[in-house]
Amino acid sequence: MAQRNLLVIMDDEHSPKALGCYGHPLVKTPHLDRMAERGTRFQWAYTNSPICVPARAVFATGQYTHKTGYWDNCQAYDGRVKSWGHRLQAENIPVRSIGKLHYVDEASPTGFDEQTIPMHIHQGGDTMGLVRDNPPRRDQCRDLADNIGPGHTKYIDYDRQITTNTCSWLESQADSGTDKPWVTFVSYICPHYPMVCPPEFYELYNPEKIPLPKARTDKNSGPAEWWQAFENCYTWDQYFENDAQRRIAIAAYFGLCSFIDDNVGQIFKTLDQTGLAATTNVVFLSDHGENLGARGLWGKSTMYEESAGIPLIMAGPDVPANVVKQTPVSLIDMYPTILESVGLAPDKEEAALPGRSLFKVIEEDDEPDRLVFSEYHATASKSAEYMIRKGRYKYIHYVGYDPELYDLRNDPEELDNLATDPAYKDLLEEFETDLRSILDPEKTDLAAKADQAKLIEQYGGAKALIDRGGRSATPAPV
Repeated sequence: MAQRNLLVIMDDEHSPKALGCYGHPLVKTPHLDRMAERGTRFQWAYTNSPICVPARAVFATGQYTHKTGYWDNCQAYDGRVKSWGHRLQAENIPVRSIGKLHYVDEASPTGFDEQTIPMHIHQGGDTMGLVRDNPPRRDQCRDLADNIGPGHTKYIDYDRQITTNTCSWLESQADSGTDKPWVTFVSYICPHYPMVCPPEFYELYNPEKIPLPKARTDKNSGPAEWWQAFENCYTWDQYFENDAQRRIAIAAYFGLCSFIDDNVGQIFKTLDQTGLAATTNVVFLSDHGENLGARGLWGKSTMYEESAGIPLIMAGPDVPANVVKQTPVSLIDMYPTILESVGLAPDKEEAALPGRSLFKVIEEDDEPDRLVFSEYHATASKSAEYMIRKGRYKYIHYVGYDPELYDLRNDPEELDNLATDPAYKDLLEEFETDLRSILDPEKTDLAAKADQAKLIEQYGGAKALIDRGGRSATPAPV
């Protein structure tokens, strides 16, 4: 494959179900839908950890969370582990970021020649989330229900600045006269809550016509004690007074998805106008999804499709048009994808990484049985939570508690937990064997909690962190 520029566009907390090209009957994402038509869409794409900071560390390093120790929203990527950006810098390939990174800070050597209006963790990140054995109630969850509907936020301003900076940079790059390939990472904050969106996008959706999300039932429930601790901590849904408010929040989220689509459309227009579209491959993806009221859950942090799934679309001169791949993929695959796009072969260390270039995935026949792995060691989790997607099934493992198992072919909404059915005993054992071939789930849980305990001690103990409180989101940097 020829050396090409690569533009990676990531948004934040975008459920794969909330795009037209992924089949949503209401959400309007015309620019991303056209990107899928002229490129390749991955039907089954996942985050490797369903929360911002760990997910972005996986994206940077091509390594799983348990290998690097970037466990939660306090322990952010700091350049200690090699990133694809470091490799590009070593090869003198220009690499820059525009927008949200959620790394430790701008000064750390994280693999970018330049960071434009970056967002990083703020004041140590979500320190309250370090307390996990008895996860404390997060009263700040009230912020979600209190801020819904049409309006204005600093996040909206920030994302508009990201688009302006990206388009200006593309125009300057087109005028530079250089043929050297480059990689630019553009990263938005929306549709991350607050569920407030510009009025012109909110007006695309009538809340009264939005169906309510599915409820939790005995058939789609996991271990009661684990989930009780989780829901006693993340109390989002308790603050909605009625279903009408929930529908307004969902309509605003849909509006934010359309807002992001509009921003991406502006970038595509600039690529076309500058002629860079002919030499630039583009990837669109998210760091993780959004539960959006399903099962009474909001935010991320779960292994259900709404949260652990992500959209992932590629287009460009090296990407076949109008293709849908059924091979499961994840953020872990971005490191080798970035190398291949700029014509770099992996070195010995990189060849041992678990990811596979998405260009290779596109070239090969569909491999629906490819294993995808995700893990969660952060806020509200009483113990570690792991996921394996393989073939038609999804397995969710909770350390110390009973698992969940779903047949995504016959039950795409994950309404029927098969783990309680004796007929699936052998399959459960097979999945647990797969999990233990990747890591020791109990030792990994203890390792994460040990690292978190050290931080808790540095901050003066669990009570001090609880008294300090937490925040629902990182403030916009501009």
